[in-house]
Amino acid sequence: MNKTTAKLAAVAAITAAALALSACGGQSAGGEATTNPDGSTTGLSGPVSTDGSSTVEPLTSAAADLFKEVQPDVNVTVATSGTGGGFKSFCAGETDISNASRPIKDEEATECEANGIEYTEIVAANDGLSVIISPENDWATELTVEQLQTIWAPESEGVVMSWSDVDPSFPDEPLVLFGAGTDSGTFDYFTEAINGETGAIRTDYSPSEDDNITIQGVAGDVGAIGFLGLSYVEENEGVIVAASVDGVSPSTETVQDGTYTPLGRPLFIYVNNAAYGEKPQVKAFVDFYVENSVEIADLALFVPLTDEQITTAQEELASLG
Repeated sequence: MNKTTAKLAAVAAITAAALALSACGGQSAGGEATTNPDGSTTGLSGPVSTDGSSTVEPLTSAAADLFKEVQPDVNVTVATSGTGGGFKSFCAGETDISNASRPIKDEEATECEANGIEYTEIVAANDGLSVIISPENDWATELTVEQLQTIWAPESEGVVMSWSDVDPSFPDEPLVLFGAGTDSGTFDYFTEAINGETGAIRTDYSPSEDDNITIQGVAGDVGAIGFLGLSYVEENEGVIVAASVDGVSPSTETVQDGTYTPLGRPLFIYVNNAAYGEKPQVKAFVDFYVENSVEIADLALFVPLTDEQITTAQEELASLG
């Protein structure tokens, strides 16, 4: 089954299941929620606001598109100001859900607490950060963490300027660097995983919150290298190539089984507890997101949750009532 067929099958399966649940109950007047015997709701309306990671955006957008099929009067918006930007809005009480490619930081949690925002962390999918090169690059398909440190370390700026500076066996081809911007959780994760400190990176690279710019930059230069989420590699097969790291290639299997280290990671949504408890459309969307997490991850080309992760997410939501 190819990716397009798999996507269509996932959409059909989720929509059919959700419509079957909706058929169990009637729709109340005025677009208000009706609780069905099985606990599902129909006739919902109103907004669900989300913001945050550009990496998580395709996942939440896929969930929103599928949810629209069964709750057409609920408007789920998905903004992409980066993980840090998303938490700023979330902790200010401006959004219902924050999409994050890293856990919330202590200072962000403190800001939420100061503003009276209580939240629940939900693992929505898994992802692997990919180190990408041009398909024309035939010398850097297998890299080590040590070599990545040599390329990206702050002290390499102005010193490591050619591939031959990384390894004498590599050609004397200029290094051209692309990657996530500083407000992205991908940036935080990559710098900590590779350079040992969040934010530690040479500054002479081209940063962007839009991963497609990184893809275009790397694809257009044989000496280019960049970093972004695994899903973008799968979506752009043949346009860019993912290098292996310490002998392990990024894939669904290696991310789930933990062998793709240190660049495998979970992806999160943070749910405003008050919004979940007081806005039926928010509760229904979040419940839908978790209940259909495997299909949504497949549709968005992410790595699905394990059974254990799904159970944990369901228990977290059940604790909210």
